[in-house]
Amino acid sequence: MPVNKFALIRYRVIDRCLLSRSHPFPTKEDLRRACEEALYGSADERISISTIEKDLWAMRNESELGYYAPIRYDAQHRGYCYEDPEYSIHDISLSEDEWDAVQFAARTLLQFRDVPLFAQFDQALGKIADRLSLAARENQHDLEAVVQFEANHQMGGSEHLQPLFQAIRDRLEVVLMYRKFGAAAARPYRVHPYLLKEYRNRWYLIAWAPDRDDVLTFGLDRTEIIEVTDLTFRVMPDFDPDRFFAHSIGITELDAEPRHVVLRCDAVQAHYFQTQPVHPSQRIFPLEDGRYELRLYVLLTYELVHLILGAAPAIEAVSPPELREQVRQALHAASSLHV
Repeated sequence: MPVNKFALIRYRVIDRCLLSRSHPFPTKEDLRRACEEALYGSADERISISTIEKDLWAMRNESELGYYAPIRYDAQHRGYCYEDPEYSIHDISLSEDEWDAVQFAARTLLQFRDVPLFAQFDQALGKIADRLSLAARENQHDLEAVVQFEANHQMGGSEHLQPLFQAIRDRLEVVLMYRKFGAAAARPYRVHPYLLKEYRNRWYLIAWAPDRDDVLTFGLDRTEIIEVTDLTFRVMPDFDPDRFFAHSIGITELDAEPRHVVLRCDAVQAHYFQTQPVHPSQRIFPLEDGRYELRLYVLLTYELVHLILGAAPAIEAVSPPELREQVRQALHAASSLHV
């Protein structure tokens, strides 16, 4: 049976009492009062001695907890203590698999400590890093020596994350200067920020532009925030972030209907698609000639064309015809550069 949160609090209180140097060897009544105070304070709630007895048994024996706490009754002092005075449930050693999982999760989190939005958590992230360093097991390979995480600590525009996050949370209108790739100059936009989205180590803002009467996407690496105003707004009732990108591969969203896309690829490429699907609509079917057919229901975005080009010549765009033509033109333009 899962352990409830009140029991976990009691275990921590009991652990603290057993480690106390000012009041060593607590009795069951001492433990009961301490738990009662921690959980209920002055409220008219009570904890029974039998509950404390069950807690002591669980801390000693319950495999789900994994404590196996060496709690004993000291007859001379008429109270409880740990046989090992250095023991604490806070210092439970993890199994090999558990430790590796914690290492991976923590290292992934630590990648974001330089992003301004997470600066407020830098002290907490630092504690995680220090704790991992201090708690490293003997003969353990340093994680960085055997695992390399994909990270980009210089993500352009990350300094805009904090003010935009607050503007989204508080529903405040924002004035931006934005320059598209290839544009000679930036232009101003007054927008209602809806969503921050990360894609391939770049951050994007999804926002409603009243002057355009449309939802637009802004790359933060090409954005300058002029002002977070005090003008509030309401999110358009038909905007749903999950549905907004439901048919997109990547960050592009088109004012168009999704299409049934058919691609054909060799067995190696099919295996890549099977192990790392490109879209939830993806379906793969074997063909008689040894190749595979990949079927998608998506928008014909730049990212889709880029995906196909990146896998050339192992992949062929079969339909719809306009997608096939886009890929043909891109391949022709690329080949003309190398003639």
